[in-house]
Parts: sequence; structure tokens; C-alpha cells
Amino acid sequence: MKWTDSRAIAIELAEKHPDIDPRQIRFMELREWVLALDSFDDVPEHCGEKILEAIQLMWMDEADEDD
Repeated sequence: MKWTDSRAIAIELAEKHPDIDPRQIRFMELREWVLALDSFDDVPEHCGEKILEAIQLMWMDEADEDD
């Protein structure tokens, strides 16, 4: 996965961290969790605030669908 795969990243994060409210996570922590995903393969420096925000929004969307 690359930074631009925000929905796929969000799905994996939701599965890996089911007890986390994505609205409460800080961007630095989110970035570290994305980098730790086994299927993630992109350059860490290619990440910015807008990318992290997109991932967080997708994760929130996934969490809302599960409720």
C-alpha cells in the first residue's frame, strides 16, 4: 500500500486497532501506525498532514459503518 491508498490503510488500521476511536488519535501516532503495517510500502517522507487527514477520515467512515 502507498500513502494514497487511504481507504485500504483505514480498513487495516480499523482491523488492527478495533478499540481505538480514530477521532482521538494524533497525526504523529497515526503516521507511526501506518508505517508499521505489514502491507505498507511507501516512502515515509511522502506523508503530509493532508494525507493523514484523509486516512483518519476514511478510518472514521469505517468506524461509523461498523456501528
